[in-house]
Amino acid sequence: MTFDLLAVVVPLLLVDVLNPVLLAATIYAVGTTRPYANSLSLLCGHTTAYFIAGIAITLGLDRIMAYLANPTALDFALQVVLGAALVLAGRRSRGGRASESKAPPAALAPGGAFVFGVVINFVGVPFALPYFAVLDQFLKAELPWQPTLALLVAYNLAYVLPFLLVPATLAILGDRSRVTFRRISDWVNRAADWVMPKVLVIIGAVLIADATSYFVRGHGFI
Repeated sequence: MTFDLLAVVVPLLLVDVLNPVLLAATIYAVGTTRPYANSLSLLCGHTTAYFIAGIAITLGLDRIMAYLANPTALDFALQVVLGAALVLAGRRSRGGRASESKAPPAALAPGGAFVFGVVINFVGVPFALPYFAVLDQFLKAELPWQPTLALLVAYNLAYVLPFLLVPATLAILGDRSRVTFRRISDWVNRAADWVMPKVLVIIGAVLIADATSYFVRGHGFI
């Protein structure tokens, strides 16, 4: 049972760690005057929030799935508003502005870095589909709460490990790594500026089309 669970969870973890926002923020943090304290605080904030969100989602996932299985007209009306907001945000973020809000404040301190890590996490939780899928697998395993909690802790530690390579690389290579970090950060931001507006517009358009289908045909298609 454990092997079957890992066979599903590990690929989801590999998809989940592809988080360009957290990577860019961590690279930014190691470029500040307190690189280790700020980067580790940021990652601690993100991991703490991810773990707490995982517990909350696990406790309420059955209710969430039951609610989503029986949406009302009000839900679809709100979906139109959300879809329109996403389309507008996507259109406004074209031209290299999609990544402007990804950097922490210029005067970053460990406390602020921790809070910024929390903010990055909670902004992205609604779109963390791999994490939802992992939590669903944990519930399906029907394990006692202690092993489930241990699996959740292990997952979050495994999630943060790749990002810890950033301060570790700085510790090993010193200032020579900063040029590489800067190039990676610039590439991530350019990729985000190109991809994110399109993703937002597509998601928003799908939500609007789904709600329109509900009002016209009596059911959505998502």
